[in-house]
Amino acid sequence: MQIVVVLEPSDEGGYTAIVPSLPGCISEGDSRGDALHNIREAIALYLDPVEDSAVIA
Repeated sequence: MQIVVVLEPSDEGGYTAIVPSLPGCISEGDSRGDALHNIREAIALYLDPVEDSAVIA
């Protein structure tokens, strides 16, 4: 699976990583490498199935 990641320089320094196809999937890093590492983790968490914690009576 290929996912497009957009890296943008941050005004405060570092980089912001955005995944346009996954709304709200955004991360940051002090360097391009850090931002890419962090967005990989964010993508994994975003795509990880959520366990249903509802109790059925």
